[in-house]
Order: sequence, then structure tokens, then C-alpha cells
Amino acid sequence: MKPNFKCVGILPLIRHGVSVIALAAVTFTADASLDVVTTTADLAALVTVVGGDRVKVTALAKPTEDPHFVDPKPSYIVRLNRADLLVESGAELEDSWLRPLLQGARNAALLAGGEGRVQAAAGIELIDVPDALDRSKGDLHAAGNPHFLMDPFKARMAAQSISEAMARLDPGSADYYRANFVRFGELLDRRLEVWQKRLEPHRGRRLVAYHNIWPYFGRRFGLRIDLFLEPKPGIPPTPASLSDVVAEMNRDNIRLILVEPFQPRRVAERVAARTRAEVVDLTQYPGGMKGTEGGYLELMDYLIETLAVALDKTQ
Repeated sequence: MKPNFKCVGILPLIRHGVSVIALAAVTFTADASLDVVTTTADLAALVTVVGGDRVKVTALAKPTEDPHFVDPKPSYIVRLNRADLLVESGAELEDSWLRPLLQGARNAALLAGGEGRVQAAAGIELIDVPDALDRSKGDLHAAGNPHFLMDPFKARMAAQSISEAMARLDPGSADYYRANFVRFGELLDRRLEVWQKRLEPHRGRRLVAYHNIWPYFGRRFGLRIDLFLEPKPGIPPTPASLSDVVAEMNRDNIRLILVEPFQPRRVAERVAARTRAEVVDLTQYPGGMKGTEGGYLELMDYLIETLAVALDKTQ
């Protein structure tokens, strides 16, 4: 299956993408050059757009799962044992469940420093790097916030790392992978202009999220997403902590709460009822919600349009 690079319009495109949910079960071509495993669906989407019909790809985590907590199934060990390339986010996002899988897989190429191991975070400047690891402050990542793919610039950097790894492992297709990456970057630049223009009227608006997943997205598009239903990262809200959030939302007239599929929406709904806010369902992963089954560009199209409509409605 050739990658689909055509990208005109926003929401109409979403219906024409390949479902990333199905990646775990699909081999794109019988003579694919590389067998690739990714930890998450967004990375699988980048692998697909770069690798096209010369890769088969499996995403281990479902797009509706919290990527911090994935059930390490025995079938994942088999997939990793057979893989030529493993692409992970890095920055400790998958550490708790990926490490035991790799130990069971016994694939030397995928171990740290192996030729088949790619950390997408490598070379990317991360934010929210803690001064010190203090578990009393919640589930902190020593390397910084690992949700960097929500910034299209950083997604392009990750795609380049993936293309270079593929070129190294499959030198006969190196020009193909690099050309696909260049084409993806060109499309990304054009779409970024559309996305920024769509959200420009709302620059500076403040939003609430359940967890600190959206800081890169917020910085790229001029939104303040710095108030969270979790009192600390990974710590469930309490009535007292939610009361503090409600007070700040009412004081600063914050009217949107962002929630992902694996987060407790009822908590957000209770806060919304006390603040005249709207709950907006978003996802960072292709396939995480209906309408996001295409690739990375289609996911961003959906996020931008959905959020822009909600911001228009509540300004």
C-alpha cells in the first residue's frame, strides 16, 4: 500500500486514511523490507508515512490506552523477537512495561544502543524537566515531558530519525525512505500554516486538561494549557483539589476542559457543571477517537478543528 500524501481540507481527509487501530494486525505487503514495532499509534503513523509499502508495522499500545500503563502481553514478546526495528517515544514514557518485554524478546538489535532501536525523543529539546526527582510531586519524568509529538515540528524531527534508521537497516530503499520523509515535511509545513491560522484568534486562551499531555501543543499554537484536574502528575484528583481548580476556572473564566479516552470523563463533567465549562474529547493518538483513524496529519486536522470549534463557541 503506497502512503497517501494528498492532504486538502481538514475534516474530509480524515475519512480516507488507513486505520492505525488495525496496524497491529495488518502487513502492508508480502515483501515488506522491514518489520517494525512501535510502542504507540502516533509513532506507527510516522513509520507508515515514511516506510510506505516497504514496512510492516505493529503498534503495541492501543490508541485508547494510557501509554504509561500498558498490559505487557506475551504476544508482544513474539512481535519484538521478530522485529528489525523498534521505535519508542523515549523520555521514560514506556519504561515500566517495555523493559520486561524486551528482556523476554531476546532480540539484541532492539536493546539499548542496538542498531534496531530508535528513541524518537533523541535530539529533541524536552520541556518540564524537573530540577530533582521528588516522588512527592507526582509521576515525574527525569528527561522531561514525553508528549512531544503533539508539536508538529517535533513530530517532523522524529520522522527524520525514523527515516534514517530505516535507511541504515535497509540501504537498498534508503532513497525511498528519505524521499517519503521530505514529502511528509513539505505537507506538514503547508498544513501548519492552516492550523496556526485557524487557532490564531484564540491565542492566549487558557484551558484545563486532566493530565499534562498538551504543553507542546499549547506552546506551538499559542494556548495556555497549564491547569490540570490532577493535583500532581499521575495522582487522582480529590474533592479538595478539584475545588481549587473550580475556583481558579471561575476566577479566570476558563471554559474548556480537555479529556482523553483513557481518562475519567465524569470527573471533568462534575467540574464543568460547576464552572459553566465544556468538556472537549481529544486524543493524542490516531485511532483514539472516531474520526482520527488516518495518519498524523489527519489526526492534527481533527484536533485543530475540534478545538477551534469549541473555542469559537465559548469565547
